[in-house]
Amino acid sequence: MASPLLVRNRNYRLLFTAGALTNLGDGMIVLALPWLASLMTRDPTAIAAVAAATRLPWLFFSVPAGVFIDGSDRRSLIAKADLLRAGIVAGILLLALGTPAEGSVWILAGLAFLLGSAEVLRDNAAQTILPSIVGEQDLERANGQMWSAEQLTGQFIGPPLAGVLIAAGIGLPFGLDIAALILAAGCVYLIRMQPPRPSGLRFKEALLAGMRFMREDPKLLRLAIVLGIANFLATATITVQILFAQDVLGLGAAEYGAILSIEALGAITGSLAAPYAIRWIGLNRCLYLGIAVWGIGYGIVGFSSSAVVMAAALFAVLAAAMLWNVITVSWRQRRIPSELLGRVNSIYRFFGWGSMPLGAMAGGFVVSALEEPMGRDLALRAPFLMAAFCCAVLLIYALARLRLD
Repeated sequence: MASPLLVRNRNYRLLFTAGALTNLGDGMIVLALPWLASLMTRDPTAIAAVAAATRLPWLFFSVPAGVFIDGSDRRSLIAKADLLRAGIVAGILLLALGTPAEGSVWILAGLAFLLGSAEVLRDNAAQTILPSIVGEQDLERANGQMWSAEQLTGQFIGPPLAGVLIAAGIGLPFGLDIAALILAAGCVYLIRMQPPRPSGLRFKEALLAGMRFMREDPKLLRLAIVLGIANFLATATITVQILFAQDVLGLGAAEYGAILSIEALGAITGSLAAPYAIRWIGLNRCLYLGIAVWGIGYGIVGFSSSAVVMAAALFAVLAAAMLWNVITVSWRQRRIPSELLGRVNSIYRFFGWGSMPLGAMAGGFVVSALEEPMGRDLALRAPFLMAAFCCAVLLIYALARLRLD
């Protein structure tokens, strides 16, 4: 049965559909981009650089992007960003169809950086437009549905589909992503809403207003710091995960795509269960539970030699991550005034997502540094075990310092 929210709210239905389409494409890219990089080189540092390049723009551009978002028509901005992403993916497609030359992996990293730069605008604008489309009482439900659709298309369908397509031709996932992005842009253009009124402030004044709000809200700032550390650890493991699957577990593209699909089932479970878990367990206990599950899951992967065990552990990690996301995104959307939402949300995501390229590079460097003295098997396990230890420390900090209303 269709969700009542999807049935009664046309604008939300269009935004939901656009998000599902773009995340289907993103899910294929999640597998196809590092797989393309691994065809160009076996150097873990170079592969990590491609992964980091997609997240590096969050470190550079997320803060100024918020000022731009607050002064723009968010609907139009989302659609234009999707069309721009389609053009960049077309460049990656041309690279995939050509004969890899020496150093071509660095061209791929450059295109990945451009793709991530467009994603900064798109994702921030999409997250800040939701409170203008659904009522405050529907935020948890809407965010849960959006996250579950993102995981269903982006992890459950996209990666295994990419694995099948890669077997037929490495360029196919990129071509399908282009089509999905163009269709998503069309859905967003059909949304009917009034654009926000410009604040009238100059860029520097508008930026400082957002930074001042963030600085004066200690709960929001602490939440951003915890998210930044958690995403650093997550990306450090994700960066080497494909090499772990290939070299330690001996998996192929289709098998690795299946593991990503099981991850997605965990994410869907966490997204849909989040509103009920908050009511039954409580807001803060859910946050602490999420951090604990992250640490346990990373530790299990680090010690495992089974694809089934790895898949089960990642199922739990992703379920906990989506529970965290639904709680914190809805909490921020209520707490931050609408006229400041783009700026403050972008500053928040600077902390939370800006750490991801650093984590991606850290994961690659750890493996490179430990491979000679410890061997490749243990070196590929090390980022997961380090992440498990760091999550234990993070949980202690959260129990002492992190309390939401």
